Amino acid sequence: MEKRIRVLVAKPGLDGHDRGAKVVARALRDAGFEVIYTGIRLTPEQIVAASVQEDVNVVALSLLSGAHNTLFPKVVEQLKEKGLNDILVIGGGVIPDADIPFLKEHGVAEVFTPGTPTTKIVDFIKENVK
Repeated sequence: MEKRIRVLVAKPGLDGHDRGAKVVARALRDAGFEVIYTGIRLTPEQIVAASVQEDVNVVALSLLSGAHNTLFPKVVEQLKEKGLNDILVIGGGVIPDADIPFLKEHGVAEVFTPGTPTTKIVDFIKENVK
């Protein structure tokens, strides 16, 4: 039996808006992934702990508050500190195009901004999970 891809959808920081994260979580579920949605206002430490506990293949971070350049790299760094280099980290939300190269340099594999078709996110995960 083939193991399904497990995705943790998380909202780091103080951002309280989660409609987009829920839409993505549902699309990933409908695509056949196992999805764990953590809810809002988590610290990077809580996200990493949930990633370990749930044995996920992907961490999908969603942020609208503007703290993505701080919080996304912290999650990546803490995953690496735990030796979890095989977890794919993707990001989404209201992220300026100018910030995307910085996030990629700091370990975020891809960034999906508003209007991205959910099929593009699904395809990216399928192509990049080890």
